Amino acid sequence: MSDLSQQQQLSRFAKIMDSNMMYSFRRNPVAVASFVVFIIIAICAFLAPVIAPYNPYDPAQIDLLNSEYPPAWVEGALPEFVLGTDDQGRDLWSTILYGTRLSIIIGICAVALQAFLGISIGLVAGYVGGRTDNLLMRLADIQLSFSTLMVAIIFLAVTQALFGSELFNRYAVFFLIAVIGVAEWPQYARTVRATVLAEKKKEYIDSARVLGFGPMRIMLRHILPNSLSPIFVISTVQVANAIISEASLSFLGLGMPPSQPSLGSLISSGFDYIYSGSWWITVIPGVVLVVLVLVINLLGDWVRDVLNPKLYKG
Repeated sequence: MSDLSQQQQLSRFAKIMDSNMMYSFRRNPVAVASFVVFIIIAICAFLAPVIAPYNPYDPAQIDLLNSEYPPAWVEGALPEFVLGTDDQGRDLWSTILYGTRLSIIIGICAVALQAFLGISIGLVAGYVGGRTDNLLMRLADIQLSFSTLMVAIIFLAVTQALFGSELFNRYAVFFLIAVIGVAEWPQYARTVRATVLAEKKKEYIDSARVLGFGPMRIMLRHILPNSLSPIFVISTVQVANAIISEASLSFLGLGMPPSQPSLGSLISSGFDYIYSGSWWITVIPGVVLVVLVLVINLLGDWVRDVLNPKLYKG
């Protein structure tokens, strides 16, 4: 029985490796390089407690006397701090690992919230139609008329004023996920609605209705699977956008506090010292942020080309 199960798994793996998507991936050096770089960054980030030589959350491992030491290749560096230290005396390599993990988590969770809200609203709007469709799409239009950063800045500023800085800093991760997720749901809703409008007029949907299937089952089991391709494309791009949004808000002082390092808060904390010569506190996390967003966007472009038959050329 175990041999049969193992053969089935090998057969499924072989089918995946022989699929058009994997064939296109192997032939695209940009996609392969982007995927490898992203995996390396993600593995290092999520293994930060194991890889990082210091814990930036542990005050016992932080010494202000070690602040603003340069990277190892610059004169005056300490050998134990490969990328130097920040203004608080934290090892920059360790802080970047923990900060990258936090930025990726915020990006993925915010996109998951966006997808949940957008897919739910898009399915209902497209399938029900009529006044419900008009109302939901007008809400989406209103939401799209405001930029994500403007909505986030207003919401986070009001939240920080209402709850106070201490409580806000404690739950800053959840506030960021909520505001970035709520601000971007129309992207999913409009895409899913367009797919629903095209699919609900087809014969297989009429057959499902004749068989007595309810609207919820038709939407989730029959229409939603046909929307997965554009959803995957949007999600890859939105993860990069969410990471940029988090970094921008943290840079403005409305995101993660300095005590909970993210890439944005690291760039923000070092910006005041860049003119005094401590450029590495801002530049190195900035380079990591640019590389992370770049590889995600390149992977998103590849996914879009493969899943769009009009663009895919094999």
